[in-house]
Amino acid sequence: MPVIAVLVLDGVPGHELTGPGMCFGTAARHHPHVAYELRYCTAPGFRGTGSPAPFAIDTPWGLDGLADADTVLLPGHAGFRDEPASEVADALRAAADRGARIGAIGTGTFTLAATGLLDGRRAATGRQYAAELARRHPLIDVDPEGAVVDADPFHSAAGVLGGLDLCLHLITLDHGVSVATETERQVFMQLHAPAGTEDAIEPAAPPAAARHSLGPTTRWMEAHLDHPLTLSDIADHAGLTVRGLNRRFRAETGLSPLQYLLRARVQAAQRLLERGDEPVERIAARTGFGTPANLRHHFQHHTGTGPRIYRTAFRSMVAALTWADGKNAEAAEPAASGGADAPGAERRRR
Repeated sequence: MPVIAVLVLDGVPGHELTGPGMCFGTAARHHPHVAYELRYCTAPGFRGTGSPAPFAIDTPWGLDGLADADTVLLPGHAGFRDEPASEVADALRAAADRGARIGAIGTGTFTLAATGLLDGRRAATGRQYAAELARRHPLIDVDPEGAVVDADPFHSAAGVLGGLDLCLHLITLDHGVSVATETERQVFMQLHAPAGTEDAIEPAAPPAAARHSLGPTTRWMEAHLDHPLTLSDIADHAGLTVRGLNRRFRAETGLSPLQYLLRARVQAAQRLLERGDEPVERIAARTGFGTPANLRHHFQHHTGTGPRIYRTAFRSMVAALTWADGKNAEAAEPAASGGADAPGAERRRR
C-alpha cells in the first residue's frame, strides 16, 4: 500500500491538513482497487494548527514517518518565510534522495524551496506569494497563476482549491483520469451536499480506465457530450453490435452505455458550475442535456441538489477557505518584517 506522509508544521491551515485525507480517503473508499496509507507526521516543536480556529492534533508519527513514504506532502504553515529547521530540511532531502515524490501546497513551497531541491525547476505557490517566491529564490521558475506544476518528482500548487487539485493530480498519476474525476465529484458533494441528501449521492462507477478495451470509446463519448449520441453511434465507434456494446459496458464499467453517458454529462456540468460563470442554459447545451429543465432533473437525481444551489454552495466553500488562508497569512506577516534580506531569504546549503 503506497504511503503518503503529510509533514505537519506549526500553524498549518486546517483545510490544508484535512484536504489530503479527504481526497485520498475518498478515492480509496469509492474504488476498491485504490489503497493509500496516510500518515500525519509532526515536526519537533509542533503546537497546533493556525487561525481562524486553531486546534491541536496528536499523531504517533514524527519525522521518522517520512523515512519510507512513497509521497511526502508539505502543506503551508506559519513562519514559512523562516529558514526551516535543520531536521525538517534533512528529512525532505533524504526523501528526495531515495526517490520519493514530494508535493508542496501553498506556502509550503517556500519551505521546499529553502532546501535547494527546486533550483532549476518550475514551481507554484499562492498567487499573492508568487512574486515573493521568485524574488527569494531566483533559480526557481515560478508559475504566477498557482496552477498545479509537475516537475517530477516535485509537485506544487496554490493553497485552498490548489491543495485539492494537487492531491487529485497525484491520484491521476497513480490511477488515471477516471478515478480522479470521480473522486473530485465525491469530495465536493461531501463538502456541500444539503443536509439529508447524502444518501442520494450515487456510489462511484467502476472506472472505465484506459486499461479497459472501452477506453478510446469512453474518451470519445466524453469529448462529444454536446452531440445527441445514440446507442448505434457509440456501438459504431467501438466496432461492436449494440448487444455486444451493452454487454461490454456492463462488464467493464458496471453501467449501460447510456447510463455512462448520463453520468459523464452530469460530471461535466459539475465542473462547469464549479469553475466558470456560464449560465445554466449554456451549460445544459454544452453537456448535451439540451434544456435547463432536463439538466436540473438529472443533476438533482445524481447529486441530490440543483445546479444553482450547487454553484452557490461551492463558491461559499471557496470563499471560506480563502478567508482562512488570508487569516493565516496575516498571522505570519511579522516574520516578513526583514524583507528579502530576512533570515529566511538565505537558503541553507549542504
